[in-house]
Amino acid sequence: MGTEIGIIRVAPRYCGPPTSANGGYVAGLVARTIGQLVTVRLLRPPLLDTDLSVQAEPDGTWTVMDGEQRIIEARSATIDLLPPVAPSYLEAVAASVPDPDPALHPCPGCYVCGPHRARGDGLRLYAGPVPGRDLVATGWVPDAAVGQADGQVAPEFVAAALDCPGFQALQTGAKPWLLGEYTCRIDRPVRVGEHCVIVGWVVETKGRRAMVATALYGEDGQCCALTRGTWIEPRPAD
Repeated sequence: MGTEIGIIRVAPRYCGPPTSANGGYVAGLVARTIGQLVTVRLLRPPLLDTDLSVQAEPDGTWTVMDGEQRIIEARSATIDLLPPVAPSYLEAVAASVPDPDPALHPCPGCYVCGPHRARGDGLRLYAGPVPGRDLVATGWVPDAAVGQADGQVAPEFVAAALDCPGFQALQTGAKPWLLGEYTCRIDRPVRVGEHCVIVGWVVETKGRRAMVATALYGEDGQCCALTRGTWIEPRPAD
């Protein structure tokens, strides 16, 4: 039996699918509660507007419980990926996909990448291919809604912003994939109003699984945050 170290609760605004949390956002909340770099494994969709108990387990791992149901596991992690040289902010903006068609989007209400979200409500991050490179990219200027009192972007919003560009790196269009595991390392804070670049690339694919990475760069071109995610293609319905 684990020892509770905190409670997290995801407001409905921060959804991925309509009834569950955006994976990157909830992973960021879990890591913030634990207080160290962890790999978060999503076992079940985290429900919105529900108190979830973060518990430290005797074996040195962590779990997130919805009542008696285990929905997330977390373990200590490292990331040994090297981020690529960033495109410029203008190159990243040019690569972005303008106003994706909701009919061709697997989750049009997603807080991070949903075209149904109004500007200022969702992040509306639509990373697209960078010409001549095996990358997708988009620009991001965080607004005050994702900031803390010190003017820095809260870590759960950094983790959220880096989630969907990883899926976009797969370039599978409307075909839905599921985020299985996610690790987000933040190397320096991001400021509200900073002109940032986000890139995503595929590290490897194996069957129905793909490992992707994303990185966020500040105005100085330095990498501020790096993620590794495992995405899973659902089995076809019978």
